[in-house]
Amino acid sequence: MRIITDFHLHSQWSRACSKALTLPNIAKACERKGIDLVGTSDAFHPAWRSDIGALLEEVEDGVFALKDHSSRSHFLLTTEISCIYKRGGKVRRVHHVIVFPSLSALDRLTSALLERQCNIKSDGRPIVGIDSEDLLTMALEADSQILFIPAHAWTPWFSIFGSKSGFDSLEECFGSLTKYIYAIETGLSSDPAMNWRLSALDHIFLVSNSDAHSLNNLGREANIFEIERLSFKELRRILVEHDIEHFLETIEFFPEEGKYHADGHAACNFWCEPRETKRLKGVCPKCGKPLTIGVLHRVAELADRPVGAPRPLSAVPFRSIVPLSEVVGSVLGFGKASKRVMAEVSRLLADGRSEFQILLDMPTSKLERITSSEITTAILAMREGKVEIRPGYDGVYGRVKVKGVAMKKQSTIF
Repeated sequence: MRIITDFHLHSQWSRACSKALTLPNIAKACERKGIDLVGTSDAFHPAWRSDIGALLEEVEDGVFALKDHSSRSHFLLTTEISCIYKRGGKVRRVHHVIVFPSLSALDRLTSALLERQCNIKSDGRPIVGIDSEDLLTMALEADSQILFIPAHAWTPWFSIFGSKSGFDSLEECFGSLTKYIYAIETGLSSDPAMNWRLSALDHIFLVSNSDAHSLNNLGREANIFEIERLSFKELRRILVEHDIEHFLETIEFFPEEGKYHADGHAACNFWCEPRETKRLKGVCPKCGKPLTIGVLHRVAELADRPVGAPRPLSAVPFRSIVPLSEVVGSVLGFGKASKRVMAEVSRLLADGRSEFQILLDMPTSKLERITSSEITTAILAMREGKVEIRPGYDGVYGRVKVKGVAMKKQSTIF
């Protein structure tokens, strides 16, 4: 059974996140996107934990569904957590995704955090003053089956390899517990090909998730597995045993579109690539303040392989996509959230069709039956990677359009 998963997202209880992020709404949005298994997100938050208990029931080992059977979507118990602490004379800010095998495991780790006087009520993604290695110890003591995944591994401010507060290796962060890190999350601003430049990452999986703060962003990155029976145990086995036969591929943002891909300074609307940053000595030429060093630069700093290094034998392939609303917007010449674009997307997703089905797998002949020739051409071009992107930098998302698409009016996308 082929399943698409997205483990990392947020709820209505996380800062700067949509109030529409409720469990029933997430389930319905996953059906439209084509996600089979989604994280609950924010599982430490008391109000959200209450919703999980009230609205979900366990239907398979570690897998949950809505009690009212209103959706075919399934959930895993997950959360993101922010660790801010001092190590080696430097303040570290590292985010992690935790996947739980059971409610009891979740509740044990929650109790351990409360014993450490951590405030889990202030945000769906709690901020704790606990060293990453110590938190991993606590997680394994709560349940040895817990999956602990460094989140958006290259983001400058809040990640394990971040240029502002991270580490230069997994071992530097986790010490002797590194052997319990079976995967890292690439994040929106990097893709697997960039990570393949580090031979130190060959032995672990690269997973991709949306980190969605709204329903529309669910599945902007995802993972595809082949699983005989939907269960936490089988998913964990695939990651722990590095089973490349059953981890089929990841679905990626074009990394340039991520908001920390290039170097730059948002306040001055300035961005550049690493070579130019070195020439500028890391200083914004407009205001003289330090540039935020992006993911592309940071990968180059730690890499021991050249750009374009081949896929390691132990790695899974990937496909890069542009969200359907952006593809349609590129053709129609309207913003992705405009009424006209949303109406066309809704029409495309009628009759049980999903966004991933349309973007990834639908044959040309069928696309031509459900949409215009221009949108069909755009989808096929996107599948071939024929896109033009102004890179994202310093918290500003990149802008993307599909090459060779005749637009009906001047695009507001690019």
